[in-house]
Amino acid sequence: MLILLKNNAAEHDITRLIESIKQSGYSYARHREGRTDMIELEGAPAYFQLDFFKSFPSVKKVVTSLDFSEKVYRANKKGDTVISAGGRRIGGKNIELIAGPCSVESFEQTERIACALSEMGVKLFRGGAYKPRTSPYSFQGLNEKGLKILSEVAKKYKMAIVTELLDVRNIDKVCEYADIIQIGTRNASNYPLLKEAGKLKKTILLKRGVSSTIKEFLLSAEYIMCQGNSRIILCERGIKTFETAAYRTSLDITAVSIIKEVSHLPVIVDPSHSAGAWNLVESLSLASVAAGADGIMIEVHDKPQEALSDAGQSLKPEKLKPLIEKALKIAGCFNKTFMGRKERLK
Repeated sequence: MLILLKNNAAEHDITRLIESIKQSGYSYARHREGRTDMIELEGAPAYFQLDFFKSFPSVKKVVTSLDFSEKVYRANKKGDTVISAGGRRIGGKNIELIAGPCSVESFEQTERIACALSEMGVKLFRGGAYKPRTSPYSFQGLNEKGLKILSEVAKKYKMAIVTELLDVRNIDKVCEYADIIQIGTRNASNYPLLKEAGKLKKTILLKRGVSSTIKEFLLSAEYIMCQGNSRIILCERGIKTFETAAYRTSLDITAVSIIKEVSHLPVIVDPSHSAGAWNLVESLSLASVAAGADGIMIEVHDKPQEALSDAGQSLKPEKLKPLIEKALKIAGCFNKTFMGRKERLK
């Protein structure tokens, strides 16, 4: 990236710019070509720091190799993309909650959880019918039977279905039942699947790859958008780092703010999969709301000790209610609603 300096720039302003570059940890070189004084940066994440460098009084222009031609970037769309599903709006001034069990295990289990969530006002019900598991011997989901259970339960409680698509061979079945189709972290770089998702007239909830950079994550969304589907919800769900503490992955809260700055797509957070522990879900959820997330997705199970998958990270319904009340208050600090509700000022 090249920072072109103004001809009449004061040297003390240039010095302040260089100090900022140093503090940011970038390598740089200052040189002149003809009448143009410039600073060349190496390794700068130009796709989200353009405005920062442009703000210095000594800067005439910032030149980057990135042309922002990708549809995912904010430069190519006026305003934010807002997704409507199940009578809810994800994005804009509303912060939404998606909740439900990791896996559809039976009609009785799914119906019990949906009933409890419905009483709290949840309208977007998540549940896995096709399950990607690390071990081939673990519960793989009920597949089409699970989709039918989701459909029956969702109709009863007037909820929209959020469920995962694993394989292009199951697209027609999943599309028949799902309102929002989830592409999980394992498939974030499955480009043939992303392209097929881009041909659908369905909202796609795309999770960040566990080892994806922000740029790689956005370009995964671009694979969907370039096929004509712009109804995309981005989901930060934690990334692998060198941390060895007792949680699954590191939730990248910073990514929420950065993605909101450079992309018009709504961004939600999945604290359940990031933490891998139910006792961390509330704090991570509230931090996500404060960071500007457009929603949170939480795994809920009324009998986690009996859950066939992700038991340790599943929140009991009675633990979700106080979380909702706290999130409502935080959303109000930013003049936003949570689940379509406003915090009442006392």
